[in-house]
Amino acid sequence: MDMEKVVVISDSFKGTLRSLEVCSIISEKIKEHFPQCNVVVIPVADGGEGSVDCFLWALGGEKVYERVSSPYFEDMEAFYGLIGQVAVIEMASCAGLPLVEDRKNPALTTTYGVGQLILAAAKRGCKKIIVGLGGSATNDGGCGAAAAVGIKFYDKEGKEFIPIGKTLIDIDRIDFSCRAKELEGVEIVTMCDIDNPMYGPLGAAYIFGPQKGAHRQMVEDLDKGLENLCSVIKKETAKDLKNIPGSGAAGAMGAGMIAFFNSTLQMGIETVLDTVKFDSIIEDASMIFTGEGKIDSQSLRGKVVIGVARRAKDKNIPVTVIAGGADMDIDAAYSMGVTSIFTINRLPEDFQISKHKSKENLAATADNILRLIKSMM
Repeated sequence: MDMEKVVVISDSFKGTLRSLEVCSIISEKIKEHFPQCNVVVIPVADGGEGSVDCFLWALGGEKVYERVSSPYFEDMEAFYGLIGQVAVIEMASCAGLPLVEDRKNPALTTTYGVGQLILAAAKRGCKKIIVGLGGSATNDGGCGAAAAVGIKFYDKEGKEFIPIGKTLIDIDRIDFSCRAKELEGVEIVTMCDIDNPMYGPLGAAYIFGPQKGAHRQMVEDLDKGLENLCSVIKKETAKDLKNIPGSGAAGAMGAGMIAFFNSTLQMGIETVLDTVKFDSIIEDASMIFTGEGKIDSQSLRGKVVIGVARRAKDKNIPVTVIAGGADMDIDAAYSMGVTSIFTINRLPEDFQISKHKSKENLAATADNILRLIKSMM
């Protein structure tokens, strides 16, 4: 095979290397062995922290900064990416778990700032807004974001309020009539890489609440609140969100994006590949390198590696996966378009040791793969 053009598109290796670092290390090794090769680099994030930077790297554009609400209704600076008339928002920038530090409490946090960013982008004239879900400190079903764009919530006494996790149970009526006019005609796509339902044993509160600081009783209360929100949304809009895959993402922000923003939920990698025009980019590629921290059964449900492999398979382009680690139950990846899978750890070491060698191990693995390719040419 020739190596005239290679595409490098990788997720981050969580906890060790950012996606751009992974792509850069592999790209440098390709250039070392094949100096004439045209290497196209596309760092990828799944909608959480780093998503905006990845889009801007791939497509150009700029970061726009706004003063918005923090998870605790405090004033803070957040940002979105602006690429022509497309805005990219990562909810983690103003509703992320790191922002609450030692104040984790999904009963009290809000997505209000996310709604402010969406409205700011719409007022700027953006015709398409991509919202990445992930890494949130919230469990408000997107009600905070909805309130920020003019949607009103009332309790049984007719009193208006901005719902947070613990007060979702008090919602009796939702009024959409004052929703910001600037949102009309704007396409809103939500990047969502999990398929959990809105509430129930596999829902937002039970699965993700504990990592956001929820104790057992709080989890139960949050879940009841989400169930109530789902019921009121169905009554007001006829949309039944109960079993929609992904509606439980980011404290049920997935449900809120559908109900309040008329958004579609889409796998993050599909959104990225469509936006960067991946199908055109790989048209004349000799090989694609991709990867993630760990490839496992979860990966096979449509994350970065498989999203890339499926599209490459349609064009008969080989896909080499370099991962931090790999589970035993991943053979199905080969029928989905993956050509080969390599893991970077050279010795059987505990992750707490090996994670500090990730750069060196990744570079060495890429180097060996490329040496093998070169020897066969």
